[in-house]
Amino acid sequence: MGHYRFLRSMRLLKTDDFSSVFNLRISVSNEWFQLLGRRNDQPGARIGLVVGKKTAKQAVARNYMKRTIRETFRLHHAQLEGLDVVVRVRQRFGRAEGAAARAALLQLFSRLPKKCRASASR
Repeated sequence: MGHYRFLRSMRLLKTDDFSSVFNLRISVSNEWFQLLGRRNDQPGARIGLVVGKKTAKQAVARNYMKRTIRETFRLHHAQLEGLDVVVRVRQRFGRAEGAAARAALLQLFSRLPKKCRASASR
């Protein structure tokens, strides 16, 4: 049985944490999301979220998107082991598009570690 709790240690909380991921600029994207990543010195993965008001004006919509991303990360964080990831929402999605958005996010979750490993070996 896996560990599925979403702990505080699994979140990027400080501005410096976000800045270090933004500065490294290893990214993968699709129509829904842009993922920025970097290696961390910790055993687990950490996630930060960016959902701007330009993406969705209403807080209810932004909060739904953040909950969906956090839940997907919580269930699949093992494949991002050892990475700090910032997820930027590029296109608004609601309940009707939620399944497609989750599938797109999972695809990016599988691509990002390969790209981070390739850049670390340079």
